[in-house]
Amino acid sequence: MTHRLCLAGLLLAAAAAPARVGPVRAEEVPPSGGDWGGVGLIETRNARMRDDGTVELGGALRHQRRFWFVNFQALPFLETTFRVSERLNATTGQGMTTDRSFDLKLRLVEESEWLPAVAVGLQDFIGTGLYAGEYLVASKRWHGLDLTAGLGWGRLGTGGEWNSPLASLSGHFRDRPRDVGRGGTVQRNWFRGEEMAPFLGLEWSVPPLPTPWGPVAGLRAKAEWNGDALRDERGGWPARRVDSRGEAASRVNLGLQWSNGWMDAGLHWVHGTDLLFRLSLRMNPADPPRLPPPPMPPLPARGAALGAAPAGEAEVAAAVFAGLDQAGFRPLAFRREGMLAEIALEGGDARTPAQMAALALGAVQAALPPEVALLRLRWWQMGVEIAVLEVPRAALEAARGPAGSPEEAWLASRLLPPDAALPPGTLHPAGPSLASPALDWTVAPTLALQLGDPSRTLRWQAGIGAGARLSLGAGFALAGGVQQALLGNLSGGLPSDSRLPHVRSDYAHYAREGQTAITALYGERIWNLAPDVFARASAGYLEPMFGGLSGEVLWRPQEHGLALGLDLNWVAQRAYDQKLGFLGYSVATGHASLYADLPWWNLYGVLRAGRYLAGDWGGTVEVGRRFDSGIEIGGFFTLTNVSAARFGEGSFDKGLYIRVPLELFGRRSRAVGGAVIRPVQRDGGQRLAVDNPLWEVTRAGRADALRRDIGGFRP
Repeated sequence: MTHRLCLAGLLLAAAAAPARVGPVRAEEVPPSGGDWGGVGLIETRNARMRDDGTVELGGALRHQRRFWFVNFQALPFLETTFRVSERLNATTGQGMTTDRSFDLKLRLVEESEWLPAVAVGLQDFIGTGLYAGEYLVASKRWHGLDLTAGLGWGRLGTGGEWNSPLASLSGHFRDRPRDVGRGGTVQRNWFRGEEMAPFLGLEWSVPPLPTPWGPVAGLRAKAEWNGDALRDERGGWPARRVDSRGEAASRVNLGLQWSNGWMDAGLHWVHGTDLLFRLSLRMNPADPPRLPPPPMPPLPARGAALGAAPAGEAEVAAAVFAGLDQAGFRPLAFRREGMLAEIALEGGDARTPAQMAALALGAVQAALPPEVALLRLRWWQMGVEIAVLEVPRAALEAARGPAGSPEEAWLASRLLPPDAALPPGTLHPAGPSLASPALDWTVAPTLALQLGDPSRTLRWQAGIGAGARLSLGAGFALAGGVQQALLGNLSGGLPSDSRLPHVRSDYAHYAREGQTAITALYGERIWNLAPDVFARASAGYLEPMFGGLSGEVLWRPQEHGLALGLDLNWVAQRAYDQKLGFLGYSVATGHASLYADLPWWNLYGVLRAGRYLAGDWGGTVEVGRRFDSGIEIGGFFTLTNVSAARFGEGSFDKGLYIRVPLELFGRRSRAVGGAVIRPVQRDGGQRLAVDNPLWEVTRAGRADALRRDIGGFRP
């Protein structure tokens, strides 16, 4: 009874003490990470949040437990954590097994001079429920001391010191279902159960310690009383504990952690028996580390490449085409009308219209007569015109200058609807043109990742891939790719037990037989149907697992934050060796899609509805956040008419993704690398993965891309 009264007193004091904040304010001391992946103390969470947008990747290692996590501060007040746990097999008491969890923490009250920060959280609310728990927590800082107190339910309340008041108020909260389930299900037993437990903790920011090598700053000393009384699952959690098996020897955890601007490293003594090591790396995707791009050559004088005598339009066009070709663009057309120069160009290393305009100016500045005052740049990609940008030449020149203002160039610019309409009298280069072939090719490393195999936390395959695209003119093209696997264990995955057609779950079979693979081989056409309307038709081996016919139409107004698309496909499943053969399965699939920019925090959303590869019908919801650096982070889930039992492990398709522009690595490039994290790869809710979906081909031509990269006017 005595220890319960002490805990109650500490809890009330921490949450309600009306002391003033000292010289060190809470926001001046960056938060630190806990062992479960989110911001916290050691095993308990606090009410702190990382800086908005922060991405953190790390692990926590101890005897019989390993936690690997990705933490994303999705919004200023919302923390999300995806975690893979390697743990002792609770059924046998020996050996290791894996578990995947998703956590949320929502800040309810921001810390003020008098009030603590308050947050509510759900742990493992999408997963097996093995670690499922809920908490309400408050944190308050005095000088360098941060005090935290909270209440935990479920796994976080297994100490069971107090009876839950919610259970007294309603019978709904009295019983807490303890079915682990098949994983991937949304837990709905929030704050239920007759018992809950308090937890307490403090974090002290240690003053810089003098050393012979200089002062060491960023040390944090941590201590906590944990509401979770379990060390592991041998006691049968989430079934009721039997005797004392699996219980922690102590609920007091101690730790020392060091933090700087991009890393957390700590040693923690937990459960009275285990030494734990935690390490995580983090970055702000709005301002990520990057290598400087290649320096831009000085901007030449207007008309420097022209002679003293007046140049004819054909002579000017030839000089413009030569400059564009030297700058890495494919010149397509040129027309001059008074002070207006209209230039059509394709490809190049620009990622946004602003970058395209700056690079194009440097390419044509010496070729255009001084009297040309306005540029109309028609930007093409994959044989389709995606943007028409009008910008005064003087504004572009000023933006390139040492004291230039890219904002002025942006304000003076105007986007027009792309329509691929070139007026009569337009000049074309003697070599490449809109109707002549052009070959692009690339060779790059490849990496495939798969989570969810119960025999191995991560399966992977690294290799080398090569791809080529032969543009035939008028939007027609032939394309293909090959891949050679070099390293990895993806081929050792377990056979699929799916009750649906094996449209994706036979990935290990494809990896074993397709060591040398034709990843794609198809013909297609992409073209402008009308202003702001695009079309695509593709036929052949469209992706590693499927081939057939695919068609798509997209309405994408350049000035608005909405776009509508429709794709229809008939495809057959390719043979496992990924050569030219097919298996016996075929399906008609397609989706209507809505793309929308949301008015908050640079968010965007995608809604899809239609038929998926396994023949199931349903919809996909995707929400992502786009940062001005070009990095995108988001998540998705798909619900179809396939029940959770028939879907299998995971219950429904879901995942996280990140996309990173390769220009951050010190080279001008419009290429983007990315990764998709699925807790488990199943067959329900799977879409066809063509190389060039119209939204990805054309989205760089929107006003949103121009606005986000104003700085691109001065590369």
